[in-house]
Amino acid sequence: MTFANIQMLIGIVVYLLITIAVALWYARRSNAGIEEYFIGKRGLGPWVVAMSAEASDMSGWLLMGLPGVAYFTGCGEAFWTALGLFAGTWINWQLVAKRLRNYSQIADNAITLPEFFSKRFHDKKNVLKTIAAIIILVFFSIYTASQFVTFGKLFTYVFNAERYYSVMVTLGAVILLAYTLLGGFLAVCMTDLIQGILMSFALVAVLVFGFVFSGGFSGVGERIGDIPRFLDIFGIATPAMQDGVQAVVNGAPQFGSGASYPLLSILSCLAWGLGYFGMPHVLIRFMAIENASKIRKSKFIAVTWCFISLFAAVAIGLIGRAYFPSLLGTASEAENIFLYLTSDFFPPLIAGFALSGILAASMSSSDSYMLAVSSSFANDLFKTFFKKAREATVMWVARLAIVLVTIFGTIIALSGNQSIFRIVSYAWAGFGAAFGPLVLFSLFWKRVTLQGAAAGMLSGGVMVVLWKNVISRLGGGFSIYELLPSFILSCVVIFVVSLLTKAPSAEIQKEFEVMKATR
Repeated sequence: MTFANIQMLIGIVVYLLITIAVALWYARRSNAGIEEYFIGKRGLGPWVVAMSAEASDMSGWLLMGLPGVAYFTGCGEAFWTALGLFAGTWINWQLVAKRLRNYSQIADNAITLPEFFSKRFHDKKNVLKTIAAIIILVFFSIYTASQFVTFGKLFTYVFNAERYYSVMVTLGAVILLAYTLLGGFLAVCMTDLIQGILMSFALVAVLVFGFVFSGGFSGVGERIGDIPRFLDIFGIATPAMQDGVQAVVNGAPQFGSGASYPLLSILSCLAWGLGYFGMPHVLIRFMAIENASKIRKSKFIAVTWCFISLFAAVAIGLIGRAYFPSLLGTASEAENIFLYLTSDFFPPLIAGFALSGILAASMSSSDSYMLAVSSSFANDLFKTFFKKAREATVMWVARLAIVLVTIFGTIIALSGNQSIFRIVSYAWAGFGAAFGPLVLFSLFWKRVTLQGAAAGMLSGGVMVVLWKNVISRLGGGFSIYELLPSFILSCVVIFVVSLLTKAPSAEIQKEFEVMKATR
């Protein structure tokens, strides 16, 4: 290991020690009870809610996955995906945040999303809670694995050795496990605030230096302007591949003539925005804010951060192609462009702090996923079937769930160095289709029935799996991102089944009207 590598490592270790210190600080308060451990007793301020929601949402995908797509194939897919995510973020804060905050409290103080569904529909048999908890267990385990892949890629780069990939995936998982177990929801949210700030600093700093070192608009334009369809948002560049790697001739990367980016692909990218309505780790932040009146301020902070971060991530990928035109020859390798730019622009110690932005992005998401799994397993499954279990027992079960999902996520991450972008897209679709339509119908239509809710949730989640693994292989129009058709199907099923079944009780409809009247 070189001295430069050691300096980078020092910067990263300092950051890790800060996060562990935060967890220790909040450990005693978080362990005061179930509501404190899982939702911070609804006491979060607007800055913490906004930054925690966005940092946990974007994950390592923001600093690696999205820039990697822009680097490898240009504007097309990256631009429309970023636009869909920005639109989804704004609409989610605008339509869902305040209503969910109020309704979750009116619905017998629900502290998890599955529990909200159950109490919203007075589900005495806990059918909705059980289905939702199982969906969270499945898709968040996949999601967690995607972040462990990020750890592996980061530290493999820092140590300049592929053999360290497995070791660093495991080490990152252990560190995450430690501070999530210790600090619960409060520690997760407070570290997310720090991580969100670090992520935005790292993105903007790399963007500015990359732009300057690449010669500004003229320099970047000269280097990538001639790549067919690279800067065309309605097109996509087509790297010329040879033996699975982009061909390079006399130092110049080779491209085909490019292709039009079809409408179905654009819709697929925009459909990413639909996922926000069903993301448990984002929605729980809405439920945890101390007062619904502070949602407006939190929304402004979150949307502004989201715009800056998404713009910077896409631009870094484009500038990275101008600065390192032939360095990264596969889609998976392209996800390292942020790493290479950072280490080239900054002194090693500063680069270590900047690279911690990637670690921050992954950790802010992973800890939220792990906590969501633990709350669903302990509060929504274990507590449902063992109603007389003491709070202390429930919290120990929650910690056990965190350990299990960490082990499962690590195993998946070690099974292959897969593309972060592709892993995330599958889990995102699962949550978006299973929960998103139901969240919207629950908050905006009082005629939704328990049967409609259950049928919609199941149809959305199952269709994601079927579309991804069976239907999409038919090609053509069926290759569209699985979230869009699954989301639409879930909406139709909820609407039709609700109309075909008995209307909700007067008590349920009264609670809905109370929520609507709450300001």
